[in-house]
Amino acid sequence: MRHMGGERVDEAVAGAAALLRTAVGRDWNEVKAGRLEWSCRETAEHIAGDLIAYAGQLAGRAQSAYVPFDITLDEGTDNAGLIQVIEATGALLTAAVRTAPPEVRAFHPYPFRSANREGFAAMGVAEVLLHTHDIAEGLGLTYEPPAELPQFVLTTIFPHVQPGPDHWRTLLWATGRGDLPGRSPVTEWRWRNNLVLPTDRLTLQGVTPAAAADLSAGGDGGFAWVVGGPFEGTREAAGMMLKAYEAGVHRPEFGLFVLVRREDDLAVGGMGFHGIPDEEGRAEVGYDLVEGARGRGYASEALRALSEWALARDDVRLLCATVEADNLPSQGVVSRAGYVRATVEEERTALEERDMDQTLRLYVRRGRPTEA
Repeated sequence: MRHMGGERVDEAVAGAAALLRTAVGRDWNEVKAGRLEWSCRETAEHIAGDLIAYAGQLAGRAQSAYVPFDITLDEGTDNAGLIQVIEATGALLTAAVRTAPPEVRAFHPYPFRSANREGFAAMGVAEVLLHTHDIAEGLGLTYEPPAELPQFVLTTIFPHVQPGPDHWRTLLWATGRGDLPGRSPVTEWRWRNNLVLPTDRLTLQGVTPAAAADLSAGGDGGFAWVVGGPFEGTREAAGMMLKAYEAGVHRPEFGLFVLVRREDDLAVGGMGFHGIPDEEGRAEVGYDLVEGARGRGYASEALRALSEWALARDDVRLLCATVEADNLPSQGVVSRAGYVRATVEEERTALEERDMDQTLRLYVRRGRPTEA
């Protein structure tokens, strides 16, 4: 999967600048930008401010807050000068995205307090596309970016939004700027960068819909893998996640994670959930490792971290994993991660409900007891 974040920022900024130059002689201060309270001028300045802020976060590797700086235009800067500032700050974000290693993450508050280079690129593209739309609406201009730009935004930072037949109109709907047939209007929204869970030797990196599509099609998902990876189970899990995304039932924190080794930034396996928790708070986990990475405790370490994260939530009460009766190494993985063999009745009921092979063994890890 080719890293496209820098190219997408370039494309978005170039398209916005070209449109804004057609109205460079207009008074941007006297016209509100679409549905915003800001003027078109203020909105254009906001685009530049966001682009440089994201570049600063990524380049400065900020970890706990925004880098404490702001952008101020010289007094008397006209619309043409402002467009140049947007182009310059866009180029700085592009450079930061292109030069950041794939494992680098920097602070962004929502929802998991960090983003990687693709996340910052997608946020930058979103700011450019959406606010250029706002300005165009205020000035009475026609604006529609190339479809690959809103698609990049949607499949990177809107994994919770069911895709529609038109990427641009889906993004406008998802951000409260338009309507989609059969969907209720959106009044509040946020994008969602992927969740990353650290362990001593690994990071569990949440897979975006874009990465899942690439993995299920035979690609690398944007990860550098140890020899032999990714394993077939990870590709199958990516396909299941992609189907859930397309059906509009995907919740990113209950999707697929790729296990990346800290010592060399190589991916060694996949782990995740088979779906969202049911009404009783039960969720099923699955995992696999590339053959060359087995026998080193990676799966147990990752499963322990993922399980503790899930069971700390209010909507998860029980985690379960099914293991073949003769797969002793996998049984050892779940046992070391705190799972125990389910009762005979629990195992029989679970296997019958899902019409599964009766030779499978069910292991469970229970959460905190519900307070009376």
